[in-house]
Amino acid sequence: QVQLVESGGGLVQAGGSLRLSCAASIRTFSSYAMGWFRQAPGKEREFVAGINRSGTSTYYADSVKGRFTISRDNAKNTVFLQMNSLKPEDTAVYYCAASRVYGTSTQAVYDYWGQGTQVTVSS
Repeated sequence: QVQLVESGGGLVQAGGSLRLSCAASIRTFSSYAMGWFRQAPGKEREFVAGINRSGTSTYYADSVKGRFTISRDNAKNTVFLQMNSLKPEDTAVYYCAASRVYGTSTQAVYDYWGQGTQVTVSS
């Protein structure tokens, strides 16, 4: 059974940083592209960042470009999201997801999802 478990969320002041982790119980973790999504209260879930299978290629939503960095450690079956210069509008539940398709922000192509971790940025 595949499981994705996010951690690292919390409360931080504007301008601060957080590092999210997502541990995957996928036997062939390196065969999946990974993504981070977020859902703010009253809004639809949106794409944040994606990374390819080897970790050599990444892409980001315009709203987080230059502030967030996605990375992965295939030896530890873990993907990370380093979030710097956080803003109140980054407040959301953050989800990691796994897909056999790289380069898309389309949620439907992601096969597995975590339960989410709350990030709250105070002004």
